[in-house]
Amino acid sequence: MQETKKVILSGIQPSGALTLGSYLGAIKNWAALADEYDCYYAIVDMHAIVARQEPAALRRTQLEHLAQLIACGLDPKENTLFVQSHVPAHAQLAWVLNCYTMFGELSRMTQFKDKSAKNDDNINAGLFTYPVLQAADILLYQADLVPVGADQKQHVELTRDIAVRFNGIYGDVFKLPEPFIPEVGARIMDLQSPLRKMSKSEVADGGCVLLMDSPEDIMRAFKRAVTDSEISVRYDPANKHGVSNLMQIYSVCTGKSFAEIENDFSGKGYGDFKPIVGEAVVELFRPIREEAEKLIAERAYLDNVLRTGAEKASYVAHRTLSKVYRKIGFLERPR
Repeated sequence: MQETKKVILSGIQPSGALTLGSYLGAIKNWAALADEYDCYYAIVDMHAIVARQEPAALRRTQLEHLAQLIACGLDPKENTLFVQSHVPAHAQLAWVLNCYTMFGELSRMTQFKDKSAKNDDNINAGLFTYPVLQAADILLYQADLVPVGADQKQHVELTRDIAVRFNGIYGDVFKLPEPFIPEVGARIMDLQSPLRKMSKSEVADGGCVLLMDSPEDIMRAFKRAVTDSEISVRYDPANKHGVSNLMQIYSVCTGKSFAEIENDFSGKGYGDFKPIVGEAVVELFRPIREEAEKLIAERAYLDNVLRTGAEKASYVAHRTLSKVYRKIGFLERPR
């Protein structure tokens, strides 16, 4: 008998552009998982609207993200790619789970505190209950693993807490997911502020490299990258934040260890190192950018991918939702 593959679920917000951090910290790792796991990747448009979005831009960004994910190696024949709002079960389960999540748990979520501080004119209920929708995303597919950055681990822990609470009342309904955090490349930092994670919401300072940036823009960003007053290329994340971040980027791009990088650049300074890192990123992104540009022009193909993905995701999600509805006592709709 063939062993059932474990399930992986992750989502990406269609707000802003995909970054070097998005790719090295998440998407690059996703592409390698399809052989071993049953993979579901959602473009989470429902999460995106906790901040105000321009409607036409949101629709365009979803298609661009889909094209870029495919160009990054996520074959739709091997991975289930879909838009979150195309599967109504996400919103339906989120409401049920809201009723099994404590106010205190949500008020302690670090991301809510951070985003509230940045958006004090729009602290809406969706921002507060965002982690419950995220829990529904995960639990609907009975995910075993959730690829996340280290800063998102708290959300997986809350998902587990909600699942344990629900299972404790109604029996074995939800599988308890585990965070999947790669050892290298999980947290790429801003090139201008290397104590801050590279984020597509912080593009203006010049420290963020985008997946679709031109080679000239990429090289400019790396040549301007913040380092330190020393000249040695040495991995020391506690004291050499900028250089260590560049080394991590170069390591993930080339497969070289930190020791090999230190040896290669022994006796050389940052003026030699930074352009080499930039060139590695340019060459890494060149085929991805070219393929994504080609796919964005093929709307019929992208629509078919989304249709097929939504059908498979809906089938799996509905099985879980139906079980939840029966357990809590909802009356089945007469056929």
